[in-house]
Amino acid sequence: MAELIWTEPALSDLEAIADYIAFDNPAAAKKLVRRIFEHVEQLSPESRSKPPEIRKLPYRQIVEPPCRIFYRYERDRVLVLHVLRGEKLLRRTSLTSRDKENRD
Repeated sequence: MAELIWTEPALSDLEAIADYIAFDNPAAAKKLVRRIFEHVEQLSPESRSKPPEIRKLPYRQIVEPPCRIFYRYERDRVLVLHVLRGEKLLRRTSLTSRDKENRD
């Protein structure tokens, strides 16, 4: 199984989303975070959902409503790079800049 690595920016994204939800419903925020971690832990190399906005780049996504989680496989590692609310638009630079930071 591949080593799962959550990048600091991805964890910050998730924390910000959970904080926003927790204003109205702390229990829902905790439940969402738990669901996202459980879903990400089940990733395998066969997980191949490409974000429609960037089909030609090596990134993948999973959806855990209301979020999209973006990641990339690298040899024996899975790098979780970005967590985004589903209604927001993905900017290519959000992934590529975070990915570059984790390669250096």
